[in-house]
Amino acid sequence: MSVVCLVCSLLLVCVNSLPPPCESNIYCHGELLHAVQMSNVFPDSKTFVDMKMKYPKNEIWQRFLKLMNTTYNNPNRQDIFRFVNEAFDPPGSEFEEWDPPDWTPHPKFLEKIKDSVLQKWATHLHHFWKELGRKMKDEVYNNTEFYSIIYVQHPVIVPGGRFREFYYWDSYWIVRGLLLSEMHNTVKGMLENFLGMVNKYGFIPNGGRIYYMRRSQPPLLIPMVKSYIDATKDVEFLRENIDTMEEEFQYWMRNHSVMVPKDGKEYKLAHYWAPSSGPRPESYREDYENAQVFKTEAERQNHYIQLKTAAESGWDFSSRWYIKDSTDKGNISDTMTQYILPVELNAILCWNAQLLSEFYDTLDMPHKMAEYRRLAESWQEAVENILWHGEVGIWLDYDLLNQIKRNYFYPTNLAPLWTGCFKRKLLQVGKIMKYLEQSQIMMYLGGIPTSVEHTTEQWDYPNAWPPLQYIVIMALEATEDVWAQKLAVEFTRKWVHSNFKAFNESHVMYEKYDATLPGGHGTGGEYVNQIGFGWTNGVILELLDKYSQILTVKDSFFKTEQGQPHFPQHDKSGSSSFVAHVIILTHFCCWVLLVS
Repeated sequence: MSVVCLVCSLLLVCVNSLPPPCESNIYCHGELLHAVQMSNVFPDSKTFVDMKMKYPKNEIWQRFLKLMNTTYNNPNRQDIFRFVNEAFDPPGSEFEEWDPPDWTPHPKFLEKIKDSVLQKWATHLHHFWKELGRKMKDEVYNNTEFYSIIYVQHPVIVPGGRFREFYYWDSYWIVRGLLLSEMHNTVKGMLENFLGMVNKYGFIPNGGRIYYMRRSQPPLLIPMVKSYIDATKDVEFLRENIDTMEEEFQYWMRNHSVMVPKDGKEYKLAHYWAPSSGPRPESYREDYENAQVFKTEAERQNHYIQLKTAAESGWDFSSRWYIKDSTDKGNISDTMTQYILPVELNAILCWNAQLLSEFYDTLDMPHKMAEYRRLAESWQEAVENILWHGEVGIWLDYDLLNQIKRNYFYPTNLAPLWTGCFKRKLLQVGKIMKYLEQSQIMMYLGGIPTSVEHTTEQWDYPNAWPPLQYIVIMALEATEDVWAQKLAVEFTRKWVHSNFKAFNESHVMYEKYDATLPGGHGTGGEYVNQIGFGWTNGVILELLDKYSQILTVKDSFFKTEQGQPHFPQHDKSGSSSFVAHVIILTHFCCWVLLVS
């Protein structure tokens, strides 16, 4: 459909016709969820919706209705706490102990790392996969109605911290790290879980909870399979699952594509779009309170859609999604994610089409190979004509409402280079390098900032996120230009140093960092900076492998006042005792806050 028709149809969506985030009237919508989340019994709204029911749903509702009757529909915080404590088990009760059987103490890539100190650090990060592994109890399969978690057959490596379940786009960088660690069976199991989701639901949810069932995340399944096939040459796996991969790709074509007119032609591109009613269950209180600035229920419901659509992007939240007077100025109430065509989403879908064409070629299916080659070429043409801006020297997000380019710096502006969604003969590396110079992102010593807008949202300045560093570094490498590749090495040195410095001080890896301060921790957003951390480990391990002969702690970047780094000892299971104590203490503090 055209942009105008798209906007009109979306504005006319009847609020009452929107489905809830999922069908559960405990975990996704309804009076019980509202009462618990608005009571603020947990510092983090995600805590409640991750808890297991102790009793069947009907009995829990009877208990809740009794509570409401005895308190005249006005329970206080302690009343709600007692109800939750009596009716639910703590988060994490769905998992059992699991030691990945394909984990090996000495994967070959470690031997490549020239610097002995960085090699020891990489060894420690390799141990972290044990701590981040999760296997579901059989009870989850037998009693799925008691849980918010989506049952998957095979164990997974999770991001860490509050993120106890799989997450879609996180898993791309986790998989890359696991393959370096030679954990091929773990990766195969994770891919089979994702493929099973597509077979069952038609798409891959944002994460492994039922409250994520009406939104996805950047579609990186096919690139994950590409990474696995490159490492294992398992063509039979490809043959068995090619139809499912195509189905996921077509889900994005059906549900996320729009037609954009330019110079008498129309180009198909994609946007994020996650319509459902009500607040996000895992951030219910925050969303509900933010929506109170709107006067009508229709406006509030539209706001909830924009927030969930931003969550589908993985960038929750950012000034990148603000549209106010055709600019990115404003606040979270100006979030209009569905009306923005993001560079990286379209670069990834172009990549998906290219990879499907390659896969069909490998499987000797010439008609399908040609079909997806044509689709990749047409998508590349759309990216070139709508998102590339020669006068700026970079690809830019596109505002559907105002039909203008959004000339703001984000690391994802370079994503077409990372995914190969460009024509090499037309590549203007000089313009891209000039754009990066003018953006002044080289001045930051702790990494590349997510944006240059300081909003206190976590996907804005000064936070630096691992996947975004990776995209820029790999994009610059893909230019095959010496100047650009030297800049990739410089960005790598800064990022590795910042992560190394933070680890040397705390013995943990963080979800995000501070671009302005090497070793500084990220801030802002709805929750505290998490430790673990899946994609952080994966990115660092790949950079240490790729630049194994270049990186050294003797670089000026690595000079610190602390002197020689100190690495914590691992116990027999490979877990860091320091991290284990941090996690135990964190859980204890949460429960103390709960009863206080």
